[in-house]
Amino acid sequence: MTTGLRLRLSSGLLSAAVLASSLAFCLPSSAAPPAPLRFAAEDWAPFVTNSLPGQGLSASFVDAVLARAGYTARIDYFPWKRTVEIGLHHPGYAGFLAVWRTPEREKLCHFSSSIGSTRNVLAYLKDAPVQAASLADLQGMRIGTVAGYSNGEQFDGMARAGKLRAEEGVNDETNLRKLLTGRYPAIVIEKRVLRHLLARGPFSRTERERIVFSEQLFKERSVHVCFKRNEEGLKLQRAFNEAAREFDLGNVEREYWRRMGDEVALLPMP
Repeated sequence: MTTGLRLRLSSGLLSAAVLASSLAFCLPSSAAPPAPLRFAAEDWAPFVTNSLPGQGLSASFVDAVLARAGYTARIDYFPWKRTVEIGLHHPGYAGFLAVWRTPEREKLCHFSSSIGSTRNVLAYLKDAPVQAASLADLQGMRIGTVAGYSNGEQFDGMARAGKLRAEEGVNDETNLRKLLTGRYPAIVIEKRVLRHLLARGPFSRTERERIVFSEQLFKERSVHVCFKRNEEGLKLQRAFNEAAREFDLGNVEREYWRRMGDEVALLPMP
């Protein structure tokens, strides 16, 4: 090989190396992960909570789906009304969870696919049973609910129209206390939330055994992530839903409840 050819080759290799180095300097490092997506949430065990593995069923599912989509998640906890306000309006947050879909909320959120299935129940005391074949049978009765929660279109509509006497409390635990002390003859609460509170919350065995429930008045509903209703929220929703197709939520739920020991047997049916 001639000296001139060697020089030309060396010069070409050097130029390529300089170009590659320049590109590496200009492009973002692939080793640097994107900043976590921040979500607001209320502590709502066993779906979203700091007290359980993976921060609860729904939070652990969200984390797995976002990881598949190339993101990480961070959840900050607030009371429910504050959760909604921060999730929708704070610039540092991508949205909030876990939330039921309603026609009103469709105007505020790009909803993810389901991140968990829920079932509201009517809880009351065993020694003061509430017999109701339909929501209409509850007219005139004080019913404890949580401020800002949706309890299904029929219940919410009847409450707005004054056909149901729904009284809003701060949270489910407070409502349970009011039920036990006779302030409310009945409360609306999610079934697994009720069972979790009674199994792991500050309630005695005697108190737990006083409470029964009926689930015939409510239908099963899914909960979702509310991504902000803007361009970035739509992008995140689409990425989430695409990644969620790789998971069987039913299997994820069954396995999570199995690993938790599933406190379902702790509460009697009426």
